[in-house]
Amino acid sequence: MTITPQLLFGQLLVGLINGSFYAMMSLGVAVIFGLLRIGNFVHGAQYMLGAFGAWFLLQLPTLFPGLGLPSLGYWWALAIVPLAVGAIGALTERFFIRKVYDLEHAYGLLLTIGLTMVLEGIFNARFGAAGMQYEVPALLKGGVNLGFMFLPVYRLWVIVAALVVCFGTWFLIERTKLGSYLRAATENPDIVRSFGINVPRLLMLTYGFGVGLAGLAGVMAAPIYQVSPQMGQNMVIVVFAVVVIGGMGSILGAVVSGLALGVIEGLTKVFYPQAASTAIFLIMAVVLIWRPAGLFGKDTAVHSGAEVVTARSESILENGRLWFVVLAAIGAAVPFFVYPVFAMKVLCLALFASAYNLIFGYVGLLAFGHAAFYGASAYVAAYAAAQWGLPPELSILSGIAVATALGALFGWLAIRRQGLYFAMITMALAQIVYFYILQAPWTHGEDGIQGVPRGKLFGLIDLNDTMAMYFFVLVVFLAGFAFVYRVVHSPFGQVLKSIRENEPRAISLGYSADRFKLIAFTLSAMLAGLAGGTNAIVFQIASLADVHFSTSADVLLMTLVGGVGTLLGPVVGAVIVATLQKELAFLGGWVLVIQGAIFILFVLFVRKGVVGAIEDFLSRRAVRRRNAEASAASPARAAKPGT
Repeated sequence: MTITPQLLFGQLLVGLINGSFYAMMSLGVAVIFGLLRIGNFVHGAQYMLGAFGAWFLLQLPTLFPGLGLPSLGYWWALAIVPLAVGAIGALTERFFIRKVYDLEHAYGLLLTIGLTMVLEGIFNARFGAAGMQYEVPALLKGGVNLGFMFLPVYRLWVIVAALVVCFGTWFLIERTKLGSYLRAATENPDIVRSFGINVPRLLMLTYGFGVGLAGLAGVMAAPIYQVSPQMGQNMVIVVFAVVVIGGMGSILGAVVSGLALGVIEGLTKVFYPQAASTAIFLIMAVVLIWRPAGLFGKDTAVHSGAEVVTARSESILENGRLWFVVLAAIGAAVPFFVYPVFAMKVLCLALFASAYNLIFGYVGLLAFGHAAFYGASAYVAAYAAAQWGLPPELSILSGIAVATALGALFGWLAIRRQGLYFAMITMALAQIVYFYILQAPWTHGEDGIQGVPRGKLFGLIDLNDTMAMYFFVLVVFLAGFAFVYRVVHSPFGQVLKSIRENEPRAISLGYSADRFKLIAFTLSAMLAGLAGGTNAIVFQIASLADVHFSTSADVLLMTLVGGVGTLLGPVVGAVIVATLQKELAFLGGWVLVIQGAIFILFVLFVRKGVVGAIEDFLSRRAVRRRNAEASAASPARAAKPGT
């Protein structure tokens, strides 16, 4: 390909525009995380709200024909929409976000994931996936001929406006008295409160301000990109990668990194287009090796997520040997009462959730990219079976090998960070896998690998027979379940629990916490690969859905609903979530809203999940019984002579 000046400068312009949006979006995320310690994953949906707000104002006469409302154009939208989105953000903080300030940071991220599902689901159900056009305002139409390229006026306006907003916000936070109050309110609220400042209101306005920045970016993006419910999905993942590179919570780092990475992405499209989608994530991996805290970040202590875990080894629900037998018996009977294909789907998901629970529940690391291991294994297993003609057991083993290698690599890159840092790093690394699979010729892009043969297991058992396939999947699930139980209750597992509960103490006893966590992460990836490879053989397809971010969100939801850190929790969660998706499929886009609502419900009110809640009930009942027996025994002893 010949690189012309027009192509080079054109892509530089595109990179600057994208960088401007990355900077504005990253700025809002950095403000909210730096001051409130909340990983605001709903930022992408709030960006989408800004774009839709501009579109709504333009469509007022059509949407409300009987009221005689005027059409409010772009300039009105710039003034009104950021305030409206910021106000919605303030209310969100008041009724939702505020409830997780005093909890471990993972809860804030989980809560905002649920809010994202609800918002995107509502707009998707109402407007569909198709995008809508928004005209460039008349004052900013046209362009300037620079000789070597044609520069659209609107795009120049976006760049200039973004720079003014970004550096104005940085100055406000870092160089003014108001900014000092904001920083002090998050670091020592009691002292700030003693000066007569309403700290909760200040925090609410801070969150609203960060959200308003996302709304402003959405308004400015509307004339460039299509207005659609999904427009914030990929944007927010890129933005979190930018924030990780700049340093979580660093406002200047977010601005500089956003602009610079946008330009680098544009140049990559000129010299190596295939890598354009992954350039930012590859840079993130390099930066993390060099500076784990990011370019402008500082190493700070963060919670590891231990408070999420509620496992109780003494409970009957944690008796792995008993439940292995029970699950085997139930599994043997299920295909005679339930459609076997659906039962196989549940078993694969239950194994996947158990794999995820190994790292989240028993180590306390909130990973956010397990779809990479599940999906990569599915693609490799599908390719090995369809193209190489390998039998199913070797195809699945091939997928497991790739997933294990990816797990070791990702773990090595991410394990030095904890909490939100770890979650964002694993999510960004998973996007590298997603974009690779999307573009690689052997994966067939959006079509995926179809027509995967099931073959004969060990050359003897024909898996094209549905019942034979089902019992093979049941054996795979039971083997994975037994493996998790054995790991958790081994000396290795006891060390993992001690690291989860008190990492400094475990280190003081001579354990290498990073090495143990890396091994656990690799084992978790291996089991996720087993689930993904088996799923590809069962359903005879590997698709982009297997490696998409939503799959990571689904497995997180299953683990949270069932009970984080419990043996049976992932299995119960998989049954509940898969059943809801099946039974509510007729609702279309509203299923996502329901899933998001479940996320929010469990984060706010049922953090221990179904199994954890049952364990708590059994524990309290046992305590009451022991107290009652002790009370009954005391008068009896007192009545005996000589006592």
